[in-house]
Amino acid sequence: MPLNNPRAWKADSLRRAVSAAGVALWSWNVETDEFAMDDRGYELWAEPPDDAIKFEDLSSRIHPADRDRVRAAFTATRAIVGTYEIDFRIIVGDDVQWISARGIGDDTNLHKGVAYGIFLDVTGRKQAEEGNELLAGEMSHRVKNLMAIATGLTQISSRSTTTAQEMALELTGRLTALGRAHDLVRPLPGHQGTATLLGDLISILLSPYEDMGAFSGRIRVAVPRMGVGEASATTLALVIHELATNSLKYGALSIETGTLDVSGCVEDEHIKLVWTERGGPTTEPPKTAAGYGSRLVERSVSGQLGGSIAYDWSPDGLIVTLRIREAKLAG
Repeated sequence: MPLNNPRAWKADSLRRAVSAAGVALWSWNVETDEFAMDDRGYELWAEPPDDAIKFEDLSSRIHPADRDRVRAAFTATRAIVGTYEIDFRIIVGDDVQWISARGIGDDTNLHKGVAYGIFLDVTGRKQAEEGNELLAGEMSHRVKNLMAIATGLTQISSRSTTTAQEMALELTGRLTALGRAHDLVRPLPGHQGTATLLGDLISILLSPYEDMGAFSGRIRVAVPRMGVGEASATTLALVIHELATNSLKYGALSIETGTLDVSGCVEDEHIKLVWTERGGPTTEPPKTAAGYGSRLVERSVSGQLGGSIAYDWSPDGLIVTLRIREAKLAG
């Protein structure tokens, strides 16, 4: 760029700055609905450059849950005095991305009937916000369950010991095992490599709930021998821990005669795990909407493990069937 043309040099510098910031520029003719973007904008929306594109064409990319809200918001900006910001999701291939549209509202700010603004890809920020919300909800849920777990483990220990000293030693062991299980539920840094074997992972998570005396062997684990990656180990540990907690509070592990069987097999590139409770209280489907723990489990299984979870409220005891993508489990 010639140095004797400072205006052109400044314009080129501004374009470079906008590109470096990841900002996409757009204009919208509010009368004809014609929409124009720079190259970054077309790349962001995964649309081929087209001078004849309309806002309605872009609307097909907007997430169905956000589409009506975005249309109404863009129309309403004509009556907004000052700056505005709208965050929404778009679908690009199989991915969902978050876009932030920003500009200045009010028809008096139009130039020859055209409104101007920018798009920003805010996917990373939104994912971080969702992660923080999930973590806060999970921590609150765990705190609420803490006393129930401690009470249940105390009752288990009392059934297999005869003195206060024996009970103290056994309860301490169970709480220590519970601590090891909680370490597996905590996210691990890096998420690389194989964390453990599937059978070992489940056995460690369930060890605090196993009776060591007259009722030894009430929990049985028989699953395929395969490695579990660090990222999926954290998610699977959370799921198993939630199921065990519910069983201790309401299911087979809440009484002396209850038993738990966890079996598994490989089916069509999926790992099928079956959680079977027997000998406990009569089960029935919940009469109210699923609680936070159940929603967290379903979200974890479908999102992080690429699978599904199904509940069978059999009169003989709860049966839970987990299907996990084999590739996800090892990742």
